[in-house]
Amino acid sequence: MTTPAFTRRQLLLAAGAATGSALHPAWAQTATPVWADVDKAARGQTVRFNAWAGSEQINAYIQWAAAQIQAAHGVKLEHVKISDAADVVKRVRAEKAAGRGAGDGTVDLIWINGENFAAMKREALLGAPFAHSLPNFRLVDTVGKPTTLNDFSVPTDGLESPWGMAQLSFFADSKRLPQPPQSTADLLALARQQPGRLSYPRPPDFHGTTFVKQALLEHTRDAAALARPVTPDAFAGVTAPLWAYLDALHPHLWRGGKQFPQNAGAIRQMVADGELLIGITFNPNDAANEIAAHRLPASVTSWQFTQGTVGNTHFVAIPYNAPARAGAMVVANFLLSPAAQARKADIAQWGDPTVLDLAKLPAAERALFSAAPRPGQVQQTAPALPEPHASWVEPLEKAWTSRYGTGA
Repeated sequence: MTTPAFTRRQLLLAAGAATGSALHPAWAQTATPVWADVDKAARGQTVRFNAWAGSEQINAYIQWAAAQIQAAHGVKLEHVKISDAADVVKRVRAEKAAGRGAGDGTVDLIWINGENFAAMKREALLGAPFAHSLPNFRLVDTVGKPTTLNDFSVPTDGLESPWGMAQLSFFADSKRLPQPPQSTADLLALARQQPGRLSYPRPPDFHGTTFVKQALLEHTRDAAALARPVTPDAFAGVTAPLWAYLDALHPHLWRGGKQFPQNAGAIRQMVADGELLIGITFNPNDAANEIAAHRLPASVTSWQFTQGTVGNTHFVAIPYNAPARAGAMVVANFLLSPAAQARKADIAQWGDPTVLDLAKLPAAERALFSAAPRPGQVQQTAPALPEPHASWVEPLEKAWTSRYGTGA
């Protein structure tokens, strides 16, 4: 699908193939390409998929996907391992500044969401809309999971394709914490009862920033403002209750709130060692994965706050100058297939929740998602609270660092 903002020539350039040869006539005649033509143009292409590489399970999943895509479509998927999608955004921005046009980029597909997507959309660093033209997009749960169409309150407009779901979750050893807190207010009460036994990652680690956003959503008196682009006046008023809450919480945290663990992995290890009571994750199946790997005891349970926790969708997107645009579309479509989504949701493989509406699948494909619950999984899913608008992230992180980030 397209918008009137794109001229016919821009659409043709955006759809260019890796070879730089003339486009297939069907691509030239319609804004929504005939899928058989896309698949044909993709064969022989190499798709450089810039994706976070901080998990052995995720890396193994991408390798599996690469083998399936090569066999079925003749497309080579190359995992370009990155630590931060923001670095890829900077690279594409630099390519645009250098005048590198359609087909002359170094990135074909990027794993992205949040402020990175907002920046690429704002700066026209993405190609023409493509997601709604993917055959498997019809299987996406756009009603029950509205964040598949809105990324940190920024409409996706078909510029990125959903890949997986995430929701802030917590875990603890039930032998040490039989009644887990159900809100940030409960968390403060627990911190006062158990000083030094709680913490959260230091922003801008995304788990730490998400915890801050959770507290913001629970304590603000103007939640509607968070769905709009940030302004200095709105920021000052909306965040005042947040800073009051964190000022009350921090003295009771690990090391008196003067220092913070660097990431969720560090906190997970501190929970395993008994140093901290509660771990934090964006994957409701994370603790179950750790139990299966014998890194956490089977007595660990996971939960989400009763009234809801921050949730979002992560996506794949195609830069404006991707050499292998057709191949990238084929990859994105495969990642939405029931087989790929079911394998990704399997705790033994990754444990990343699906974006699909299982009611849309035939019984045989639904059965792929029917694995028995594992110890450590979130058993009672809470409502997913929408992320604040992407423009709030950087000011929140800067303000947090200014107030609390002087420690090591």
